[in-house]
Parts: sequence; structure tokens; C-alpha cells
Amino acid sequence: MTDDLLLTVLGSATPYASVDNPCSGYLVSHRGTRVWVDAGSGTLAQLQRHTRIDELDAIWISHLHADHSADLLTAYYAALFADVELAAPIPLYGPPGIAGRLAHFLTNTSARSPVEEAFEVHELHDGHQAHAGALTLISRAVAHGIPAFALRVETSDRSLVYSGDTAPCANLTSLAERCDLLLCEAESAQVRAEGERVHHTPEDAGDTAEAARAGRLVVTHVGRSLTPGDAVARASARFDGPVDHASPGAVFRVV
Repeated sequence: MTDDLLLTVLGSATPYASVDNPCSGYLVSHRGTRVWVDAGSGTLAQLQRHTRIDELDAIWISHLHADHSADLLTAYYAALFADVELAAPIPLYGPPGIAGRLAHFLTNTSARSPVEEAFEVHELHDGHQAHAGALTLISRAVAHGIPAFALRVETSDRSLVYSGDTAPCANLTSLAERCDLLLCEAESAQVRAEGERVHHTPEDAGDTAEAARAGRLVVTHVGRSLTPGDAVARASARFDGPVDHASPGAVFRVV
């Protein structure tokens, strides 16, 4: 157990897992509290390097695209049909309709799969707040073309913010105000010429961090047309603070 607020990268690939990098997923921990943030493909395996799912205090899901949520399906099987013994369903925070989406996929007979026996489902809304052990979780709606949320995690004296998937938006900037660490997606190599924007470029990530006066920026969810090094360099040109990449397995101490 540590008094530090830690961010462990389980995976950061998009839109599908690489050989050595699962999709989006992170473990946030502090004083024995453990929260699994996004459950993209391959992240359940990496999560088990650090904790069992029956040791989780909560799961938080930004949106229901598969590269952020697919491993909830196998987590359900682990929770109810394997070697895991839950004392109670795991608190699951996610977008509206998350329980129905899971049940639709998991149900194979006329009887609906008992999703709520594995997960205590709480639907997010803009401004939602919850407590998980020693952590406060604050969610804001963001701009991804579907219901999607960003997350601020707070201890008594430290904070980190996770963008989820989103275009630059006022809600993310205000949520990230003076956070110690901003974990921000940088999926797009360039701004879309047409249509609704749904992602950040690396420059956008730097701008969001600068506008929010974040202490540190970690770029994640870097698109296939970019390299992590390119994303870091481009974000650094727009943000004066330290910039890193969310490499799989990396652990960031939030200070």
C-alpha cells in the first residue's frame, strides 16, 4: 500500500490491440483503493499483474466503443463463473445503457444474463460524482459523437484527469483545471476536414493541458498514423510542462 496516487497503463492502443499493447485501460490506485479505468481489449490480462478483479473498488468506463469496454465481457465471466468470489457486485460506472448493452451481448437463452450479479451499475451523467475508497471520481460529458465522459480522480491533495475519447471541449478543459496530471488522448494526426470532430490531435492535447494549467501531460490513444515520439514532440510544442507517452506497463506517480 502506498500514499501516492499512481496511474498504471494497462494498454493504450487504438482501435485494436497490438502484439505488445492492449487497447485503452488504466489502473488508478491510492492507499489500497484500486479503480480500473476503461476496459479495452486485452486489459483484463494486464490488470491481473497488479490486482484481482475481486480486489477492485470500482470500474469506470468512458464510453461504449469496444476498444474501451470489451473486456467487461470476460470480466463478467471471471466474476460469476470462475475462480473469483465476489463479496458483492463490483461498482461499475459507465454511460447510460451500459447494463443493457452488456446483457444483450452476454445473453444466449431466453433468460437475461444476470449482469447485476457481477456489477453494481451506476449510469454516468454530466457532473456525476462518486467515492471509491480513498478516491473521489468526478465525471463530465465530452464530445465524441456518442455518450462519452472524462474523469477527474482526486485524493486529499492530488488529482489526475483522463480525457476518455473526445474532441477538444470546454468540459474537459474545466475538469482538468490545475490537475497534477492530464492523461489525454491524441488519436488524430490532423484535424478532420469535414464532419464532427471526435478526437484530439497531439497539438490539441498540448493546448488542452496548457489551457487547463495542468502540471503534466501524458498522451495516450495515439492513432496508427502517428508514432508515440511524434505525438509527444507535437504536444510538447504547445505545452510548457513535461510530456510523456502512456506506454504499456508504465507507472506514473502523480505529484
